Amino acid sequence: MPNIKQQAKRMKQAEKSRVRNKSRKSEIKTYIKDFDAAMQRGDREESELHLKKAVQHLDRAASDGVLHKNNAANKKSRLMHKFNTGF
Repeated sequence: MPNIKQQAKRMKQAEKSRVRNKSRKSEIKTYIKDFDAAMQRGDREESELHLKKAVQHLDRAASDGVLHKNNAANKKSRLMHKFNTGF
């Protein structure tokens, strides 16, 4: 435990943001898995819907600092490539 009051506060804040970021990353992974499942079934409309949601959440996570902007861009690029070559 830190002896300094400010460091104790920073630890609390860091833990809150860690849990929040973990939840956001998990949510993004779920959207990507839903997209992959729709692609496996061959359902173009559903996969396009999940693709849009995944891209939207990736952009939001990158702007909020949950993911690095290049990491989000790479994930979006892979999803788009999979969508465009799959149909």
